[in-house]
Amino acid sequence: MMTFSDAVLEAMVRRYRPNGRLSITPIASGKFNSSYWVQADDEPLVLRIAPPNDAVYVFYEAKMMRQEPSLHARLRAETTVPVPEIVAFDDAQTVVDRDYMLLRRLPGRPLSEMPHVNKAKVLRQVGECLAQVHGLTAVQHGYLGEHHPMQPQDNWAAAFVIMWHKLLDDVVAQGFYDAAESRYLRHLLERHLPLFDRPVTSRLLHMDVWAQNILVDDTGTLTGLLDWDRALWGDSEIEFAVLDYCGISEPPFWAGYGQPRDWSPAAQIRQRFYLLYELQKYIVIRNGRLHDPIAAQHYKQQALLLARQIPT
Repeated sequence: MMTFSDAVLEAMVRRYRPNGRLSITPIASGKFNSSYWVQADDEPLVLRIAPPNDAVYVFYEAKMMRQEPSLHARLRAETTVPVPEIVAFDDAQTVVDRDYMLLRRLPGRPLSEMPHVNKAKVLRQVGECLAQVHGLTAVQHGYLGEHHPMQPQDNWAAAFVIMWHKLLDDVVAQGFYDAAESRYLRHLLERHLPLFDRPVTSRLLHMDVWAQNILVDDTGTLTGLLDWDRALWGDSEIEFAVLDYCGISEPPFWAGYGQPRDWSPAAQIRQRFYLLYELQKYIVIRNGRLHDPIAAQHYKQQALLLARQIPT
């Protein structure tokens, strides 16, 4: 996480809270953005600062904070999902060469820091919330936000093909797939593309629900669902694969979600592709952004092992 001087941090906040007492304290748990607790007089806020423009990104990560204001507004207007109010968003990059936002601080702490709470109770509430989230729909598919990482598509299969190839391009650019591996993975999707070419409602997908982004209080009541910058519009099955990877899709989650999961042979193959989509991003993140090629190589090995479980 980037460290900013006190003067720069104060200048960012003072742009929107020019008067009164101000205290700013780092939040150590941030993984992508740099985050800070802000106390502006009696107003508790959170300051989130995006990475620099020249950071190494997975294709959809560049400027992805820019889609959050409209997403938060719609979620707060059309659902009861506990999403923080964004009180200011600044993409002018005049105070600092980053996008940043100020959010109202929600009560509670990340589930990862609350081992004593009833996890089953929490997961049921997460399921109830994601059912509402998935009830928000769009006409087109893909990353539709203001960061514009791809051309929106009229169907999910076309959108996923673009996403798949863009992600593979990112891994190749990091030097972790050679030409043969790249061809193999591209052909693998082509071979199974008919399984994706089916009627799919374009639904809002969070795509980053894990213990760090789930806020709860001491009673196990869900108080916040955070970090919507990776949001995607499309097939809810890809969200389920991320939930599988993050240990969220347990029976209490599905009880809260209230709808059965398709676990047909075709859906199981799609799930492997969706897990691969989640897994391969870490090759780029670990090598390109965190400068940890050993970890990146580990993710590559995991990805290729999973890919070999898909019939060719």
